[in-house]
Amino acid sequence: MGSTSAHHGEGLGRRDLIKRSAAIGLISVPTMSFLSACASSDSGGNGKVEKGTKSEKNPLGVNESAPLDFVLFDGGFGQEYAKDAIKVYETSYPKAQVKFTPTQKITTTLQPRFNGGTPPDLIDNSGAEQMDMGVLVGQKQLADLTPLLDAPSIDDPSKKVRDTLRPGIVEMGQFDGDPVWIMYYAYTVYGVWYSQKLLDSLDAKYPETWDEMLAVCEKAKKKGIAGWTYAGKHPYYVPFSLYPMIAKVGGREVLDAIDNLEPKAWEHPAVKTCFEAYYELVKKGYILKGTPGLDHIQSQTAWTEGKALFIPNGSWVENEAAKTMPADFNLAVSGPTGIDSSDKMPFGTIWASGGEPFIVPAKAKNLEGGLEQLRIMLSEASSKNFTKSVKSLTAFNGGTDGIELTPGLKSGVAALDKAGQNVVNPRLQDWYVALQKEKIGVAGIGELMAGRATPAETIKKIQKFADEAAKDSSIKHYKH
Repeated sequence: MGSTSAHHGEGLGRRDLIKRSAAIGLISVPTMSFLSACASSDSGGNGKVEKGTKSEKNPLGVNESAPLDFVLFDGGFGQEYAKDAIKVYETSYPKAQVKFTPTQKITTTLQPRFNGGTPPDLIDNSGAEQMDMGVLVGQKQLADLTPLLDAPSIDDPSKKVRDTLRPGIVEMGQFDGDPVWIMYYAYTVYGVWYSQKLLDSLDAKYPETWDEMLAVCEKAKKKGIAGWTYAGKHPYYVPFSLYPMIAKVGGREVLDAIDNLEPKAWEHPAVKTCFEAYYELVKKGYILKGTPGLDHIQSQTAWTEGKALFIPNGSWVENEAAKTMPADFNLAVSGPTGIDSSDKMPFGTIWASGGEPFIVPAKAKNLEGGLEQLRIMLSEASSKNFTKSVKSLTAFNGGTDGIELTPGLKSGVAALDKAGQNVVNPRLQDWYVALQKEKIGVAGIGELMAGRATPAETIKKIQKFADEAAKDSSIKHYKH
């Protein structure tokens, strides 16, 4: 089941997948040469295929005999779900030949093809060699996916594809307004993960207020169990519970201001309150000893061994930690604990968003074929197939009926139901990768959680990083 380790280079593309790639937006060095090459080269592609005739069965006008070229990131989700969706395409268009290339080296494989104007028709742009989306959009290398979103869905032609998707999916594929450039296929639930069995053994319920959180941690400490652990070497995991807590306490506009790099955004009282709450965990000794030195796998292992009660993470953790998770662990997830009844959003507010970014290049020869393959993948049958095989939800809003859901997945679905419209999706980690990972994550939150900086010092430092990014003209800036 592997690990999200691709984003720090020890073994590409194991379960780096669900959102590691998209969320943490991992771009490795080869990408940079890709960008410059992309920017300088515009040798026109040789000939798109003729469009087919649009019909009820073929709403996008796919050329029925044109070949389809599909490159998939071969990571923790494996290849089967894509191969199964290709079989459906081949059944619909028996004259079409599908060339399917699974790889972990997206940039290395695709750079020469983009440069030569002959990119594939559909790409799962993920993993350690993910191409930089902002640059691809800026260079006009991507096709607008609006025709797909406006096409009738496979299961119910009276509904458009866009009406069958989970909250936030369409918006995530946008950069500055209307066109939708990216279809995030997987759907990740972020939050505080725990063993329901361990919580029950403490005769405790998941805490809704911070006083309750401190009481639960104190109870655990008396039994020799730490309240929390986290990926100390990669502290940008901490925001998976901290950011939605900031929204819960202060309203989603606080996160929007942070995303927009607004001056003083980090000085909002809700940020201060939440940083102080987390700092209290540190000061009261509720963090597992040695956590700042642990990576994501080591912290997850300590947690599955029952050494700590809570861990901030994403829903890929069920697959990633499967090897060390006891059969009766009873994995569960919750939205973040708030402060008290004065919070602006209700308990249950949670961060959930898309992962596994699929794109159709602007110069794809068979652009309609690429869109059609995505339309097939966004059907209930394909979505169910994915969920069953890899324990993850998809962008399709449903697809869980009749499937035996694993405990974590079941808990994730319940958490989304509880959240309703109170789903937040901070964009900092898609828009400003380096700022979010190294600066806010490692230099800011990492130092706070290790007890080496106070909340006030941390806020001052992070605000300075954000101001620098806002003034940096070499960075493309995005706004809500």
